[in-house]
Amino acid sequence: MLNIGCHLSISGGYAKMGQTAAKINANTFAFFTRNPRGGSRSVPDPADMEALRLFLIEKAFAPLVAHAPYTLNLCSDKENIREYAEQVMTEDLRLLDALPGNYYNFHPGCHMRQGTEAGIRMISDALNRIMQPERKTVMLLETMAGKGSEVGGTFEELRAILNRLELEDRFGVCLDTCHIFDAGYDIVGHLEDVLDEFERVIGMDKLLAIHLNDSKNPIGSHKDRHEKIGKGEIGLDALAAVITHPSLRKLPFILETPNELDGYAEEIALLRRIYEPGRHQPASASGSPADPAAHLAEHDAGDESHRQTGGDRQ
Repeated sequence: MLNIGCHLSISGGYAKMGQTAAKINANTFAFFTRNPRGGSRSVPDPADMEALRLFLIEKAFAPLVAHAPYTLNLCSDKENIREYAEQVMTEDLRLLDALPGNYYNFHPGCHMRQGTEAGIRMISDALNRIMQPERKTVMLLETMAGKGSEVGGTFEELRAILNRLELEDRFGVCLDTCHIFDAGYDIVGHLEDVLDEFERVIGMDKLLAIHLNDSKNPIGSHKDRHEKIGKGEIGLDALAAVITHPSLRKLPFILETPNELDGYAEEIALLRRIYEPGRHQPASASGSPADPAAHLAEHDAGDESHRQTGGDRQ
């Protein structure tokens, strides 16, 4: 089964997000832990979070992909901004302990002309303080488009961060199709080469989730402008090759396209039709079988089962 969903609003509570996902035939989803532009969060009702946890088990959802606010910057040139980002991420991980076995995705940060190496050092130092052995959530570094002073626009930069982490097994990568295409990775004409490069530099075992987005801009533009599925420069065939690729097909796919809920429901329906064997077989979707993500694990003392938890360049 295709594990696919979209960003949902947390404004109605945690249990409501699960119900909304089910209504649009999603079996995973993403949500912001607080306002995506930053700021404080309301104190969640433990009973509401528990209701979602049980719903996810009942409906056999794939891992969720919570998202940190966009404004956080672990490698800012201002100490107070770095400290705030670290504080928020630490709070969010504690909150997500109530939903064990899911993912917490974040943008690595912008080095603000301090240099990529300095940015990598600050990001990894902060992550070493944020992640503690008792946490129940895996943190995902997101691939970036290489816009401005973003860190994470190449696989090598993400690997450099991972190399400095003390609890590296608690970290993975979320690959954004729009971002890596805009960064110059040719997933349209050379998907196999891109995945080979990811394996060589980072390792496919670290790829735990995918943001599935088309792009408004051509390859190598470093713009980061998402487009609806099949309406952009990547195109439907290339995105179909991604979701049906043997090394990727078991992962959770999160849509971040410019849509309202009805639009997401249509994209989910379209992609589910494509995913069915024999319905759509793009030439670039070949490869040897692999299953890099384990989606089931025991998280309770009882018997309950829960979800566990690249290419030619321009």
